[in-house]
Amino acid sequence: MNRNPERLDSQAFDLLVCGGGIYGAWTAYDAALRGLSVALIDQRDWGGATSSASSKLVHGGLRYLEQFEFKLVRKTLTEREMLMKVAPHRVWPLRFGVPVYADSRIGLLRLKLGLMTYDFLAAGQQAVMKHRYFNREHFAERFPFLNDSTLKGGFTYADAQTDDARLVLELVQGAIDAGAVCVNYCKLSGLLESGQRAAGAMLRDELTGRILEVHARQLVYATGRWMAEDSQRPDDCLLTRGIHLIMPRLGLEEALLLTARADGRVFFMIPWYGLTLLGTTDTSYRGPLDRIEVDEAEVDYLLNAVNDYLRTRWSRSDIIGRFAGVRVLKQETTADSNAFPSSVSRDWVLKTASNGVHYSIGGKLTSARQDAAQIVDRVCAELNVPTPCATQGRLFPWSPQDSKEPATSLNGFSQWSEAMQSRAVQLGVDAESALWLIRRHGCKAPDILQNIEHKPDLAARIIPSLPLIQADLMHCAASEMVVHLDDLLRRRLPLLILTKLTEADLRRIGEEVSGVMHWDALRVQEEIARCKSWAGLFD
Repeated sequence: MNRNPERLDSQAFDLLVCGGGIYGAWTAYDAALRGLSVALIDQRDWGGATSSASSKLVHGGLRYLEQFEFKLVRKTLTEREMLMKVAPHRVWPLRFGVPVYADSRIGLLRLKLGLMTYDFLAAGQQAVMKHRYFNREHFAERFPFLNDSTLKGGFTYADAQTDDARLVLELVQGAIDAGAVCVNYCKLSGLLESGQRAAGAMLRDELTGRILEVHARQLVYATGRWMAEDSQRPDDCLLTRGIHLIMPRLGLEEALLLTARADGRVFFMIPWYGLTLLGTTDTSYRGPLDRIEVDEAEVDYLLNAVNDYLRTRWSRSDIIGRFAGVRVLKQETTADSNAFPSSVSRDWVLKTASNGVHYSIGGKLTSARQDAAQIVDRVCAELNVPTPCATQGRLFPWSPQDSKEPATSLNGFSQWSEAMQSRAVQLGVDAESALWLIRRHGCKAPDILQNIEHKPDLAARIIPSLPLIQADLMHCAASEMVVHLDDLLRRRLPLLILTKLTEADLRRIGEEVSGVMHWDALRVQEEIARCKSWAGLFD
């Protein structure tokens, strides 16, 4: 993946996509596969905002059944199944436990009915198992860190997990492979119009300050929270903030779906790189868009909510990392003004302004591919290009290609993954790091292991407590369009949120990658300062 802004200035495009999050990446990838000439830009890094601040789930959304959003849940469950087949390295199964206590808002019978509905909406899918009931004793054995004094029993059900930032990056790579020009740190500074219709844009290369004039027949804004600053945007957008905390290891192999006893809102405890991801909150947001701070009141809310369930309470001193993101939701004109933002629909809509610019509003990480297909359908209709969606059922760019049939790729992936893990362990990589290497890089993993063959020291972990190795770090720095150190340590490898890096850690890592990044000592120091200023905030 090479950053090449000069290519933006040398051709006219069928489509310019502004915003390099999950919706922009899927749109650019689909459009390029359909044969359109495509440019994709982001004013920061790929997935640098909300798309790397999610709960890392590919799921149907069990809680949406309470809001009778059956169509949305069916849509996302169908997409979950397809993604697990075509991208088994990127989307993997994860079971969730749901405890029921004597004072739970939803009792055993009602929860049983909800899970039966969830399974029914996933009828015919093969990748996941149906829900299971456990009595009090067996559920407590499964989750021994939970307080079981008033526990009545519980259920487990199936969903899936991903690494959101790497999901976006892989799609950007796929768009590039299909012929798209993709440039991060490239900001939209103004539109070019012809006859009151958008005909392109003025862009600013954030690294050089150079102004680029790009001509495009169609424009799509998938700019997320920055849509709030657009004077042409639809006026039915709602911004909400969600925060997550990284908490200590609990030995979780399955996630937990819990309900805050204070207000009935749902939150998760999720295994993540060996640690525990706790979140999310959901509150209306009207603050600055440039940097989203982790609100201290929301930290207290999450800690209080989870401590109602834990045998050993967590305090602020247990927090390892934190991050926040702002979602753009579709504001319903009939919505109750006193309702929680979590009750607002996660469904998606495409609006087109009078100047012809298309706006992507709302949506979910799980259903972004289906929604992006509709965006490209609209673009193709405007361009009179009768080409259907090209991403449905297509193996991901980094999926191992042992099997050309997506329906059988799970079996092929299992065998391939076992072989890769065995090879990694033989080269000195620990088993947990080998698993995450495969999930992170898919078919690129053999190239990384080959680097270890030439330099065995690369098998070591970057930080002893985390399953991320030196070979992974060097590969990302050299091959994944990294511009700044925080690109590398927040989105390519999430070290900035998984551990409390010291200045010495940052210096060591900065100096290790300085050769491939062509950084001198002054630049390394500037990048260290940039990472230090990031601490405690989401960039």
